[in-house]
Amino acid sequence: MIDALIAGKMYGQPARRTSKNGRDFTTAKVRCATGDGGSFFINVICFSDTAGAALLALGEGDSVALSGELTPKVWTDKTGEARPALDMTAHAVLTPYHVNRKRKSIQADDDGDGPQQPRAGRWGRAQPQQSKMDPFADDGLGDLP
Repeated sequence: MIDALIAGKMYGQPARRTSKNGRDFTTAKVRCATGDGGSFFINVICFSDTAGAALLALGEGDSVALSGELTPKVWTDKTGEARPALDMTAHAVLTPYHVNRKRKSIQADDDGDGPQQPRAGRWGRAQPQQSKMDPFADDGLGDLP
């Protein structure tokens, strides 16, 4: 398996399914462009409820980016010709909706009165780092001319 990040457009409608043991999962097909002007399909399966819900909110032709484990495979078509295939077990989904929501959130934080002020981090205000190195300590290089 290969850890991968892919981007493409939804092909068809994603579907929610239930396995024989009662576990829910989501399947989808994504069409990705290649560098030579062609395209290929990636079969996607997703076991995460959050990522699955994001996929189910999309329709055919919607842009999507997926992160997960990519597995190359080969299948045989009706004429007996071997064709490449890619299967992905998706762990995370990013859609234009997520990007727009994040942008709006950032813009809402900016009051428009000038440049944004740095925000305090999780542990309070960021403080400049103080060097603990003595500037006059012997560096072991000897005296310089």
